[in-house]
Amino acid sequence: MGGDSPERDVSLVSGAAIAEGLKQAGHQVLAVDTADSWKALTLKSESLPKGIKTEPPPINQLERLDSVRALKSFESSDLKDIEVIFLALHGGKGEDGTIQALLDLTGKPYTGSGVLASALAMNKHMSKKIFQREGILTPRWSFWDGRDSSDWTGLTASAQKIGYPLVVKPNNQGSTVGVSIVDEPSQLPRAMELAQDYSRQIIIEEFIPGREITVAVLDYDPLPVVEIVPEHGIYDYECKYTPGKSRYICPAQLTQKQTKEVQEAGLKAFQALSCQGYARVDFRMSKEGRFYCLEVNTLPGMTQHSLVPKAAQTAGISFSKLVERIVELAVTKRSS
Repeated sequence: MGGDSPERDVSLVSGAAIAEGLKQAGHQVLAVDTADSWKALTLKSESLPKGIKTEPPPINQLERLDSVRALKSFESSDLKDIEVIFLALHGGKGEDGTIQALLDLTGKPYTGSGVLASALAMNKHMSKKIFQREGILTPRWSFWDGRDSSDWTGLTASAQKIGYPLVVKPNNQGSTVGVSIVDEPSQLPRAMELAQDYSRQIIIEEFIPGREITVAVLDYDPLPVVEIVPEHGIYDYECKYTPGKSRYICPAQLTQKQTKEVQEAGLKAFQALSCQGYARVDFRMSKEGRFYCLEVNTLPGMTQHSLVPKAAQTAGISFSKLVERIVELAVTKRSS
């Protein structure tokens, strides 16, 4: 939990909730912050935030934990005696396959997807290419690799082709960190600068007016669909983590046919990226009733406001049962 990504606060709160759920399920739990030499935390530690700030911390203020130091920290920590590792890391090296690769080297079972799916899902450009190839509807987009940070000519031309309004986002961040809605060309440079604060690579994406829909997948079974109704139109970082800023409707107010369609699309996206265990697939539902897949979250939030626990609860799965099931899937994955 914790880690050094802009989603650090979210991760710490998720980790505390997961630890409590695992304790209720009868497990002994050790909470570890990977940004602090893999030291064990107590759940009453003052290092745990009381809540989640409405703005993510700037990426340049976060300590970078290189893989060699991480491996040494792992070997010298209490983790060597742990049976299963429950990953509550969001964003950065905790979700892009880096930590997953490290844990594969140790042979320890861990929750969620493996290296390949984690890396693909975190890279929005690559995952959208796979969606497109697999026939999964996704908004039109253009990718900018950031090699020449002073030349935005190509991206500006692509934006004009896609049309306004559009979405500008970092290629490899979650929780809508660094995301902007751009209504006109004059707003594009500022949006790109904001996205570059969090990632060298940027994508611009067609904005789909409509409804925010999400599908959680647990062991290849879609859970009840959730609709998110944010206070100010877009489900941004503030709306995600500030109580009262969004309403959640579960099951979503869809027809039986629409529910089946979006659940099938969510499962198809989950499988297309080779995900395992559990994940959350985010969609925009257009005014015409078409579902556009935005991304797959291989380590979705597990806070009290998070969507996977809400969907599970509607399916009759308590939080402690949910985390217990995720642990069971991790053990099965390692032994198969």
